[in-house]
Amino acid sequence: MKYGSLVLEKNEFLMIKDYLETNVTIEDYAHKNTLEILHQNMSTAMLFETEDIPFDIIKIYSFIKLAGTSGIRQTFQLVAPNEVNIQENKISIVSSLGASVIGRAEGDKITYGLPGDVISLIIEKVKQSKEVDNAATTTPTINKRKPKKLKTY
Repeated sequence: MKYGSLVLEKNEFLMIKDYLETNVTIEDYAHKNTLEILHQNMSTAMLFETEDIPFDIIKIYSFIKLAGTSGIRQTFQLVAPNEVNIQENKISIVSSLGASVIGRAEGDKITYGLPGDVISLIIEKVKQSKEVDNAATTTPTINKRKPKKLKTY
């Protein structure tokens, strides 16, 4: 990792922690494992105020461009769990891919996939959303963006 550990904005840290605690949708073993790793990484994360966070850190609502050695390319926006829209390339922060990139920086490498079929990806580009301001991670906004009813499988 470019900065040695995850780098998170303080309010986003609390929001992610809340999402992890209320996430009852375990898609599969790999997803559960990814969320456990995210939880563990968060215990050593560096926390910053919004105005002090480095520009190349992946935050909620960032646009991310990934590339792999096998020619894989993927661009998406990281969003809150209830704002997922696959057709618009909006990926949840508590998905396997979202949990793998949150708090990482441009140039960082991640591994992604199911056991036995893991690929290595590099974060090529991070672009911050212009439409989301600092109010996006305030407590009232976080509460508003929480899903009203969680799915269970």
